[in-house]
Amino acid sequence: MHTHLQIDCGKCFGLCCVALYFSTSDGFPEDKKAGVPCRNLEEGFHCAIHQELGAKGLKGCMAYDCFGAGQQVAQVTYQGESWKGTPHGKEMYEVFLQMRKLHEMLWYLTEGIARLSRPELKKELETMVSETSALTQLSQQEILKLDLENHRLKVNLLLRQVCQEVGKQAQARKGRTGKQRALKAGYEFIGANLTGTYLIGANLSGSLLIAANLKGVDLTGATMIGTDLRDANICGANLSESLFLTQGQVNTAQGDQETQLPSRLVRPSTWIK
Repeated sequence: MHTHLQIDCGKCFGLCCVALYFSTSDGFPEDKKAGVPCRNLEEGFHCAIHQELGAKGLKGCMAYDCFGAGQQVAQVTYQGESWKGTPHGKEMYEVFLQMRKLHEMLWYLTEGIARLSRPELKKELETMVSETSALTQLSQQEILKLDLENHRLKVNLLLRQVCQEVGKQAQARKGRTGKQRALKAGYEFIGANLTGTYLIGANLSGSLLIAANLKGVDLTGATMIGTDLRDANICGANLSESLFLTQGQVNTAQGDQETQLPSRLVRPSTWIK
């Protein structure tokens, strides 16, 4: 399932480069309205500066992950029809935004299944994956009518249980040593030095770790959903068993060859060799 939920731009029509609102302050190449193609989107739906995103500091582009929603909308929902020269353009953008939410939920649910040992909770997650997957197969009109906020509430309830169980398991397996500091309360750790901090099984959901120093830190079992890792130093850090980590988060962090990542994620080419 994770393979299905990974970006395949070759099967999309640059939907993220058109459907989204861009702001230079958020790390995008220009200020543009939703529904307007990015100036760097070429005729064949390729990004003209894709290889230069890191050098140009375009963290917004680097962090964005559609979780495979682009190719799903392009190849399944619209059966290979592009937004160019059709009356379905605006509708397609809205469907893409809805599909992206569904695919993001599927990414986290699927990982939850893989990380759990409790059969009853795993069964609930499997049922939710089936329900959510069925929604991605609906027609464009049906997708636009979905109450995704209500569906997300049910998904989040299950994900919170996964976080608690995985976190407790990690802490039981790797106890805190006397040399490790406890994590202070809160979620804002911009520029903070967290080396030597006990983060095994920590709940870092929604935390701001922008430019934080996490060098050599063990993040086994730590919940990373919505964590902002822009320019965070994760050189030598162990994120191989971090929970709900995405490719977009990794792309904006500063790592090296000693950084340990989950097998489903790719080591960015911009990292220190």
